Amino acid sequence: MMKKVAGGIFLLFLILASAWIVFGRGGAKLQTSEGAIFGTTYHIKYEFSENLDTAILAELRRVDASLSVFNPQSTISRINNRQISRADAMLYEVLQKAQKVSVATGGAFDVTVMPLVNAWGFGFKSRQFPTNVQVDSIRKFVGYNLIKLSPDSTITCADVRLMIDCGAIAKGYGVDRVARLLREHGVRNYMVEIGGEVVTKGRNPESKSPWQIGISKPVEGADANNGDLQTVLSLENAALATSGNYRNYYEHNGRKYAHTIDPRTGRPVQHSLLSATVIAPDCATADAYATAFMVLGVDGAKKVLKENKRLHAYLIYADEKGVLKSLEL
Repeated sequence: MMKKVAGGIFLLFLILASAWIVFGRGGAKLQTSEGAIFGTTYHIKYEFSENLDTAILAELRRVDASLSVFNPQSTISRINNRQISRADAMLYEVLQKAQKVSVATGGAFDVTVMPLVNAWGFGFKSRQFPTNVQVDSIRKFVGYNLIKLSPDSTITCADVRLMIDCGAIAKGYGVDRVARLLREHGVRNYMVEIGGEVVTKGRNPESKSPWQIGISKPVEGADANNGDLQTVLSLENAALATSGNYRNYYEHNGRKYAHTIDPRTGRPVQHSLLSATVIAPDCATADAYATAFMVLGVDGAKKVLKENKRLHAYLIYADEKGVLKSLEL
């Protein structure tokens, strides 16, 4: 009987030891994956016993094949070209998230805004300055409420001229997909970043402390890689996304026009908010709200944050004298 007990204990020990080696710290080391995707770069750090480069890149390419408007064969491009009407699982999930943010922000976030972005010269078309008549005519087929999502994943557009662009949420969703992949492999400590959008889990294996994420100063020429940071935020088991107007704009008759277009007015925003960083449970949500806050401005962002306790934000704005100020909410 004692031999059987001893044998059982030894077997249990082997099972636990194997699990620790595979899923725990035994044999695990800091891995790094880097590359280009979605017209930007990605940097991923994770603690694991093997490198997952191939699986990570495959997942990112699946996101691109679903959500990229620059890929003519993607699901979203084929829907925009009216070649198909049914979304794949990724696009459907993203559109559901987008609709929720649109409702919560009173339409400040809207995946149908692309025709207006193009009209102002920030999208596929060359820089131009549309007339009020042109803007108002385009607004007739811009609006998140013009899209209907059916349970069978069919997308119905109320106007044939309507176009869907998930660019303001796709990077965040891509980060979420990679984070999901890492969790499925049993990774407990990681940081996934794509074009400044971030998801973290656990702690940095090198410092044993929460992941440190730098927020760039919202000024022309600022570069986080060169230390031009406004602040550094500690992030643990959360997602972060930043949106700003200070790098993409043009001047017309002595006036600056930012690339953030208000879907509700059809015109570039004009307010003091320069950068909005949102912390949320997932990166797609953070990404969408960061864009919405750049439309709403400081006061509008405050109202949304007051109604949604799961969100936190770091807002950078210019006061009446042009001095940078910040708010943590």
